[in-house]
Amino acid sequence: MQHFSRRGPLSHEVTDWLRERIVSGQWKRDERIPSEFELMEQLQVSRGTLREAIKALSHAGMLEVLRGDGTYVRAANEFDGAAQQVYREHKDTDVLQLRFALDTQAARLAALRADAGEMATLRELLDDRRRAWHAGDIQAWIDADWKFHLVVAEASGNRLLHEVYTSFNDIFHGTKMHQRLLDGFDGCLAAGHEELLGAIEARDEETAAASVLANLEYCMSWAQRG
Repeated sequence: MQHFSRRGPLSHEVTDWLRERIVSGQWKRDERIPSEFELMEQLQVSRGTLREAIKALSHAGMLEVLRGDGTYVRAANEFDGAAQQVYREHKDTDVLQLRFALDTQAARLAALRADAGEMATLRELLDDRRRAWHAGDIQAWIDADWKFHLVVAEASGNRLLHEVYTSFNDIFHGTKMHQRLLDGFDGCLAAGHEELLGAIEARDEETAAASVLANLEYCMSWAQRG
C-alpha cells in the first residue's frame, strides 16, 4: 500500500507516482496499466483523485485512456509525449523537412565524435538492415534502419539532439514513412547509410552531411508521391 505525504494536492502526488512507474520502465510503452480498481486499492485514493492524475498524464501524452479497454502507456516522459502529439499533426513532408536539420547536424557531429564501438554497432545494423530488406522482412528492416539513425544521433555526443531524435520514435519510421512500401523504393540506398558510415569513419563531416542530404532528398521524392 502506498502512503503519500499529503503536503500538497493529493492528485499531484498520485500523478508523480504514476509518472515514476512510466519513466522507470516499470510500465512500458503500449502496455496497459493496472485497472482503476487495482490502483485505487493500492494507493488508497478516490476514483476522482486517480482520474485527475491519469487525465494530467493523458494531456501530457504519456497515457491514453481507451473506453471499455483500459489505460495504456504511450510515451516514456512528457517531452516524448508532447513530441508524439505534435508530430502526428503534420504531413510526411513536414517530418522529413525537420529531419534535414536534425540528421545533417547529427552526421556532422558523429563524424567528429563517434568512437570505435559506435562505428562497429553502426556496421552491424547496416548488415542487419540489408539482410532484412533482401529477405522481405519489412519490420526487421524498419527496426534496423531506425536503430542505425538513433546510434548516429547518440554518437553526435549532443544529449539534447539525441533526446529530440528519440522522441520521434515511430513518427520517423512508422505510418509517416509510407514511401518504403511503394514499389520501386530502394530500401538499401547507400546514401545516408553505408556512405554515411564511411564518412564517419574517415572523420569527414562534410561528406557525412552530404550523404544524409542525398538520402533525405530521395525519401522526400517518394513522400511527395503519396
